[in-house]
Amino acid sequence: MLSDWLYQAMHQSDVLDDLLKTDRAVWSPIYAISGALETTLAEIFMPNYDERLKAARQRLLVEMYGSDDEAETGETAS
Repeated sequence: MLSDWLYQAMHQSDVLDDLLKTDRAVWSPIYAISGALETTLAEIFMPNYDERLKAARQRLLVEMYGSDDEAETGETAS
């Protein structure tokens, strides 16, 4: 989940824009963390990665909120 979120935040959205405006030094550790995740997580290269990501997201929502119902958490699917 974190690897996917970091990728989206770094490459497909403006999630990190506010953080970068206040402290440009954050890019270095963000890239280091993202690179470390990508080199250790073989799952991101598996053909069923999207399904695995969805299942992991549902498990995390259940663990944190007792349900995977996104309406209860206010989150949206990506």
